[in-house]
Amino acid sequence: MLRTHTCGGLKTSDMDKEVTLCGWVARRRDHGKLIFIDLRDRYGFTQVVFIPKESGEAYKLAQDLRSEFVVKLKGKVNKRPQGTINSKIPTGEIEILAKELEILNPSANPPFEITDELKVTEEIRLKYRYLDLRREKVFKNLSLRSSLYRIIRDCLDHKDFLECETPILTKSTPEGARDYLVPSRLNPGQFYALPQSPQLFKQILMVSGIEKYYQIAKCFRDEDLRADRQPEFTQLDLEMSFINEEDIYSIIEELMFKIFKELKGIELKLPFPRISFAEAQDKYKSDKPDMRKDLNNEFAFVWVVDFPLFKFNKDENRWESEHHPFTAPADSDLNNLENAPDKVKSRSYDLVLNGTELGSGSIRIHNQDLQKKIFKIIGISDEEAQNRFGFLLEAFQFGAPPHGGFAFGIDRLLTILSGESSIREVITFPKTSAGLCPLTNAPSDVDEKQLRELNLTIRKSPGLI
Repeated sequence: MLRTHTCGGLKTSDMDKEVTLCGWVARRRDHGKLIFIDLRDRYGFTQVVFIPKESGEAYKLAQDLRSEFVVKLKGKVNKRPQGTINSKIPTGEIEILAKELEILNPSANPPFEITDELKVTEEIRLKYRYLDLRREKVFKNLSLRSSLYRIIRDCLDHKDFLECETPILTKSTPEGARDYLVPSRLNPGQFYALPQSPQLFKQILMVSGIEKYYQIAKCFRDEDLRADRQPEFTQLDLEMSFINEEDIYSIIEELMFKIFKELKGIELKLPFPRISFAEAQDKYKSDKPDMRKDLNNEFAFVWVVDFPLFKFNKDENRWESEHHPFTAPADSDLNNLENAPDKVKSRSYDLVLNGTELGSGSIRIHNQDLQKKIFKIIGISDEEAQNRFGFLLEAFQFGAPPHGGFAFGIDRLLTILSGESSIREVITFPKTSAGLCPLTNAPSDVDEKQLRELNLTIRKSPGLI
């Protein structure tokens, strides 16, 4: 290691120690013949003082220091003089009397000051995201994400879930949002799709006998963006065999209890209340009710249940799935499937937090015949079903167990936990509200050679240059 300590770890108990620190110059101040710098790393800040008679060559070199220079220095831990203690930082009672200084790398003048009181556009921030990430507030959000992942894995591992990865390059099965398509070079004219969710694969894992699966999954949807949406996002995805709705509720509620206990110091009241879709619409005019006032709670969770299985698309004059076509109908409504589809309730459930749909799930159809019947009602022919979902239907022939699952948006949960207004604030390298990446200038043109290899031709619409 190039350093003996971090910039956030020194205390008065380290007085008179000779230490070596590495980091970035956050700020430099000249006071007469004294030069002060605030040295920053991911752990915090430490004040360093250069005195001519004490620092020698280090003092001369310190005159060249500017913001964001990367340095290595050696010195002795001293107690700050009375009246100069900074109670806002953990290292505020000490400073380092520098003895040696090495500039590891200079820095160009940053386009904005690395501070939480930032006054630049989001586009500039994202163009220089690597500088934005140096800000304490942004780093805390990323640290929160890391802690959340740890809690999720710890909780589900202890409940005997198996973490499995499902493919990123898969088959296009459009249902709802648009797919991102990836052309295949080795199979000209054919395309992969990036997954909107691991839905079909996690059901197949149940047929495989995994029984308890989870994944922190990257998902992709080519849809219009909002503050709570990104073209690529992360969700916790889980599936279980031989369960019912109550098992799902119990697992998710316990997980949320652990998350809020460890990250916020808050003990959630369990179980979460439940409200039917019809009641939510009648009382709150929404299927995502904000119940903070009703429950007198800063974090108001509620399960929304008893959704209709179908909704009618007037433009296309057909029924379509309220959630997705793999959701099981309520057992009591099976007789209404063909004659009264508007009266069929689903075995689906949404988890809503503070008026935001955090996640959703359902008990799945595991019977091939019932699945085909649902496809027929929503206008998917046998031929189309075979083309889009044939691999799932075939798997159902080999002993598919009753199963169900749930998925929630990790980015949305982190936004609420951190008190941010946009999920872009909790994602390492987010896209803008227009779906652009100012850092890399993606999406971008590709050269003609790549297009030829993919057997693609770009045809521009009239009027476009």
